[in-house]
Amino acid sequence: MAVLGFLIKSLIHLKYKFRLKVIEPDIVQRNQLRYLLKEAKYTAFGKHYDFAELLSSDDIVASYQKKVPIFEYDEMNEKWWQEQQKTADITWKGKPDYFALSSGTTSDSKRIPVTNDMLKCIQSVAQKQLESLANFDLAASLFEKQVLMLGSSTALERKNEHLEGEITGISAANLPSWFKRNYKPGEAIAQVGDWDTKAQMIAEQAGEWDIAAISGIPFWMIRMLKKVIAYHGLNTIHDIWPNLTIYTTGGVAFEPYREELNRLTARPLKIMDTYLASEGFLGYTARPDTLAMKLAMDNKMFFEYVPFDKRGFDEAGNILKDPIVLTFSQLEENMDYALLISTPAGTWRYMIGDTIKFTSLKNREFVLSGRTKYFLNVIGAQLTEEKMNDAILQLSNEMNIDVYEYAVAALPDEKGEYYHHWMLGTSEKIDNALAGKRLDQIFQSTNKNYSSSRSKVLKYVTLQTIPVELFYDWLKGTKSKSKTRGGQLKVPKVLSAERMIDLLEFVKNVESTN
Repeated sequence: MAVLGFLIKSLIHLKYKFRLKVIEPDIVQRNQLRYLLKEAKYTAFGKHYDFAELLSSDDIVASYQKKVPIFEYDEMNEKWWQEQQKTADITWKGKPDYFALSSGTTSDSKRIPVTNDMLKCIQSVAQKQLESLANFDLAASLFEKQVLMLGSSTALERKNEHLEGEITGISAANLPSWFKRNYKPGEAIAQVGDWDTKAQMIAEQAGEWDIAAISGIPFWMIRMLKKVIAYHGLNTIHDIWPNLTIYTTGGVAFEPYREELNRLTARPLKIMDTYLASEGFLGYTARPDTLAMKLAMDNKMFFEYVPFDKRGFDEAGNILKDPIVLTFSQLEENMDYALLISTPAGTWRYMIGDTIKFTSLKNREFVLSGRTKYFLNVIGAQLTEEKMNDAILQLSNEMNIDVYEYAVAALPDEKGEYYHHWMLGTSEKIDNALAGKRLDQIFQSTNKNYSSSRSKVLKYVTLQTIPVELFYDWLKGTKSKSKTRGGQLKVPKVLSAERMIDLLEFVKNVESTN
């Protein structure tokens, strides 16, 4: 009998039941905001916006929203975070020991402060995610097994008085001591920056491990699993890790990868999604049979929601000067909202750039529906990332192909007329013209704004397929930080005309040399 596993499982169940007491979300969030304001009232930011006065307000949330403006990255960085790299007590008490280099796709140079209090917040959310395993039917023995976390290098780079790296690398470098004995691939391999070297080292040591759970971005995780299977001459990954049960995904939509992952396993894994951004650990799947995530509302973070429609954004996807901003009790299910966060990293009413949609307000569960900057509306098509994901998935099913990544841009042709050019990452050969025509039909049948644009200014659609690896090779060349290839590169779904032309030139050059 797995005595230790039984004890751990029992403890998890007890802790989960203890947390089940229901508190009104707005009350929970008001308490989180009060904590944040109190802790930061003596910082330069807190003094500038008079946090001490806000703390004495009868309606602390309304006063905070009235006093503090909404910030996007450039303004927050230029006015506050750059100084925080040099001086203490700017947007949060002390100076951050870390800055997270954003692994996102809208900027190559974002540096997000990561304070010790933010690290504690991340660990707190991770602890609650672990406790949520009480909802899953797991054998006690699994709690004695190991967890393989495939992220960026933990060999962080020193800059001035802080360390820099991606958030997965920073988090892995600060794992709580109780977790380290079950953590793989271990500190030595985790520090390796080169992806191929890291994957090879994992494959060589895989037979010594008893992995029950894996965590990482789907594309890179699948490549690693294939490497292990090939190195050991296996049929499936369960031939070497028979206890593998859970896959914690995140960073990108999982569904395009589900079938390929299933081909690498003897039985389907239990999938848990996570929302770990450079700005914090914001949500996680807390129960089986869904990929929706529970918002981490009671972990010293304060959330606000801007409707992703004419109440909050213009037709180009830019936030209005005076948008409608809602609290949780004012939300509706299945509506898109841009997320604002205030955290112990010193982010204040910060628009993280993601849009979310609550599938269950009762369970506080949401899905990521896209990014504000992935709103393809150059010529009135009004395509959100969610709509694009759905259309690509439908096309994949109809044509019986696996499309792992894609990108699209609105381009002008020689006549000055606009068209959409799609790049699909797949290893299979298809009729590009037929696929482009069918994708166009799918959008016209499901989106009236697209159909209207298609009859006026959007003249035609073109489509091109490339090996998915070319997306990542291109990104590696355009990123200033090559270490991101260690498991964190993510393909932008909507490109500017300039970036699409750059990608096309890159693909052309690669094809001409092969």
